[in-house]
Amino acid sequence: MDWNEAIDAYCERTGPEYWSEPVNALTNLAFILAAAVMWRRCQGPGMAMGRAMCAVLAVIGIGSWLFHTHATAWASTADVLPILAFILLYVFAASRDFLGLKPWQAGVATLAFIPYAALTVPLWQRIPGLGSSAGYAPVPVLILLFALLMRHRDPATARGLALGACILIVSLTFRTIDEPLCAAIPLGTHFLWHILNGLMLGWMIEVWRRHRLRRMLAAGAAPA
Repeated sequence: MDWNEAIDAYCERTGPEYWSEPVNALTNLAFILAAAVMWRRCQGPGMAMGRAMCAVLAVIGIGSWLFHTHATAWASTADVLPILAFILLYVFAASRDFLGLKPWQAGVATLAFIPYAALTVPLWQRIPGLGSSAGYAPVPVLILLFALLMRHRDPATARGLALGACILIVSLTFRTIDEPLCAAIPLGTHFLWHILNGLMLGWMIEVWRRHRLRRMLAAGAAPA
C-alpha cells in the first residue's frame, strides 16, 4: 500500500494542495470545541471515562484535520482510527454504566462491535447512493438499540441516546450527499458532517455524564 497515495474524496477538494479543503479542514474545530466543553463538564470523581472520551474526541478533530489537508492514505487512517476508538470506548461505557454489566462483560460487548459492523456494513453497502457512509450506518442503529434497552430503566438516558442517533442520521445524510450535489453546491456538504458530528459526540458524552451523575446520587456516593 502506498501511504502517500493522494485521495480526492470530497466535493470541496479541487487539487492536491494542502489548503484545497479549507472549510472541511477548519470545521474540525467543532470536535476540539466539543472536547474542550465536555472536558470541563466531566470533572470530579467517577468521571475518568468521560475525560477519556473527551481526549479521543479531540484526537478525532486532529485526525480529520490531517485528512482534509494532506488527503493521503496515511491521513485517512489517522482520520478513521480515532473514530473507531471513540465508538469502542462508548460501547464499553454504555454497556457498563447504562446496562450495568460487569467490566469483563462490557469488554465482551465492546469486542462484539467488530463482527457486528463486519456483518452489517455489507448490507448497508447495497443501498444505492449510500457510498462510503455505509461504514458508519451501523452506529446510529446501535445507539437506538441502547435507547430501546434503556427506555424503562432510565427514560431520560433513552431520550438522550435517541436524540444523539437522530443527529447522527442527519449528519450522515450531509456526508452522503456531498458528492452527488457537488455540481449544485461546489463547496459540498461534508463540513456539516463535521459540525453536526462534533455536536453529536459532545452530546453523547453529556448523556453518559448525566446518567453517571444520577447513578452516583442514587447510590449516595461517588464510585471508586
